[in-house]
Amino acid sequence: MSNGSYHQAGGFALSTTAWILCIISMGLPQWRVWYFNEPKISYPSVAFVGVWKVCIYHHDNSSNIKMCHQYSYHDKFIPLEIRVSQHLLLITNILWLIGKVATTVALRNVYMGRQEENVIYNAFSTSAILNIIASSFVFLTVLCNYFSIVNKEGIGFPPSFHIPFYPHSQKVGIAMGVAFLAAILFLCSGLIFISYTFPLSSQVFPNT
Repeated sequence: MSNGSYHQAGGFALSTTAWILCIISMGLPQWRVWYFNEPKISYPSVAFVGVWKVCIYHHDNSSNIKMCHQYSYHDKFIPLEIRVSQHLLLITNILWLIGKVATTVALRNVYMGRQEENVIYNAFSTSAILNIIASSFVFLTVLCNYFSIVNKEGIGFPPSFHIPFYPHSQKVGIAMGVAFLAAILFLCSGLIFISYTFPLSSQVFPNT
């Protein structure tokens, strides 16, 4: 087994870690953190605006109350950047699954010593392209939400949520950082896969 093969195995580990981080970021509501310095009656003190749900926190002297609302596909109030983020993250997961299959096929052939250069190279190349695309999708998701914060965009939540259209202030949440790290790892794994070269010791040269 060549050193390059170990690098590809490392790329597979990076890709898997990136996918896990991507899943974690999807489940976290802390993409955008909204603060309300002077909350009115029934208004929250803090709201976490996520890609799939929003969580609101009511703080007073005696207790902290947390309520979360899961988004529905039919919700009309969801802004475009969140809709785009949902689709990009779902596609990212599909791309990773396809890339995982391609990487598994390539690594299996390498570890079993099969002399199928084209199959191995094409499988690694496919996985590399898919991981790089996945990285760009996650980066785009982060950028969509980041610029929403920079532009201080509001969201027209239903009255039952008791969330004002605009917060007093908002900042980047931890979920965005997790997604950013996932994007970097997807990119690194893609670059590792695309750097694969068929081991010289395994190549068959014609007799001279």
